[in-house]
Amino acid sequence: MSFSGDAVASEMVGDPAATCSGLAGPADGAVTIDSATSQAPTPLTVTEKSATPAGRIVPANPAFCKVLGHIAATDSAAPPIKFEVNLPVEWNGRSLQYGGGGFNGVLITGLSLPPAYPFGKAAPLALGFTTYGTDSGHESKPGEPPQLFALNDEAFENFSHKAYKKVRDAARALMVRAYGNPPAKMYFMGSSEGGREALTMAQRYPQDFDGILARVPVINWVGLQHAGTRSGVATIGDGWIRPAQVKLVADAVLKACDKDDGSDDALVQNPVGCKAQFKPETLRCAAGQSGDDCLTDKQIAAINTLHSPYKFSFTMANGLDDYPGWGVSGENTPAFGPTGGWLAWWLGTSAPAQPPAPTNGIAWIYGAGGIQYVFARDPKLDVTTYKPEDHKERVLQVSQLMDSTDPDLSRFRAHGGKLVILEHMADYAQSPYAGIRYFENVEKTLGKDKTAEFARLYTAPGVDHVGSGAPANVDMLAVLVDWVENGKAPGDLEVVEQKVAAPDFAPLRALPLCRWPAWPHYKAGPVTGAASFTCAP
Repeated sequence: MSFSGDAVASEMVGDPAATCSGLAGPADGAVTIDSATSQAPTPLTVTEKSATPAGRIVPANPAFCKVLGHIAATDSAAPPIKFEVNLPVEWNGRSLQYGGGGFNGVLITGLSLPPAYPFGKAAPLALGFTTYGTDSGHESKPGEPPQLFALNDEAFENFSHKAYKKVRDAARALMVRAYGNPPAKMYFMGSSEGGREALTMAQRYPQDFDGILARVPVINWVGLQHAGTRSGVATIGDGWIRPAQVKLVADAVLKACDKDDGSDDALVQNPVGCKAQFKPETLRCAAGQSGDDCLTDKQIAAINTLHSPYKFSFTMANGLDDYPGWGVSGENTPAFGPTGGWLAWWLGTSAPAQPPAPTNGIAWIYGAGGIQYVFARDPKLDVTTYKPEDHKERVLQVSQLMDSTDPDLSRFRAHGGKLVILEHMADYAQSPYAGIRYFENVEKTLGKDKTAEFARLYTAPGVDHVGSGAPANVDMLAVLVDWVENGKAPGDLEVVEQKVAAPDFAPLRALPLCRWPAWPHYKAGPVTGAASFTCAP
């Protein structure tokens, strides 16, 4: 694949090996380059198992200079910001920053596939992009809660937004040193927490990036932590839903909604309509009945809690005072690490514990720990007694730092930036309706016509948080480059079905990815293959 556009290809200044090694040492300000080593080309490999479909792919890499560095903190008690920058010997004049995930604390190398990327395509580094990422300013350690770093103000501010800006500037300076020129175009792609970071860059630093992809972004971060914790509290004790009952619910959702699109394909193509249509009360146990074939009143109440908005008693950043409830479909997508539906994210394989246990749902591990370390700043707090009103000042402070919900993207638009948001409609890590509402708020703020000049929202039915359940693989990097550099705005996109590279996650079929809004989400035709589905007008 080759790109046409504004960027100009070039090579490293002088001898590549000497140029690479010469980058090591103190740099500008608080930046130190700890090592800079030349790397030989490596082939593509596919691992046997991985927590996510894309994680099985270790893409081929060209000859490049691997730079490891850090940015010193001003507080001696705060960790440094670590980063990796990969400088290809043959550069296409562009750069790509990768976002993180969860509470970060792991160095993002920039050597993997970016979000939503087709498994068989050459990775950005192999295409000539300089790629880079960061640990966001702290390091997670085994046995420690992932939120422990939040007790330090500087570390938390770095995690919220400062680390990504500082690393972006450090990487740009390295490109000038290595190639003699700055990048012509700079891109950012992130998923989940990385999707929040992507939108943070568009909102806080609108001049820094030309093209941004935010996949499943946790933009209303404070709301998510509180809503996820509330849903966990609802399953403590008799409210917990057993794995066999998860299948019971998933089957009932399909029975209620699968054929609404005219096909029997085990995929809810209109999850918005289905959320209003499916009622868990239809599965209530009869008097004296119990077991895996029905739900108790407490279990039904837990599901309704998951589906309902979380309401604050005061207003957060950018005028929001709630978090949207979760949707329906994909409840029983198999759990494996962060892949999956209810068992992965909401329920786990055991009822919520304090402190959270590894067998609990990830949302409880994240949310309950977030309440303790981020908001209450009391690691011993009984989360079931927590009330945001008792910590209002801190909650508002965190909202100002973490919530990427500012709908005024006029400065990003004026810069010429282009934004693509992708929401997965069977996502139980975060509610896709938060991102949908954000995009609609952008349209209300700037107007639909102006928004259409620089932003797109796509929604993918049946897809879980990390891209399993149904396919949603699209070369969004090429989409962004084509839009930024050639003025070609994306319409409906062709999804790539992934079977060969990741057989454990093989979907039913590939469907087109359609621009929001379009409900019913797809026109249904015969169920013989991907070509029989087209986006609704």
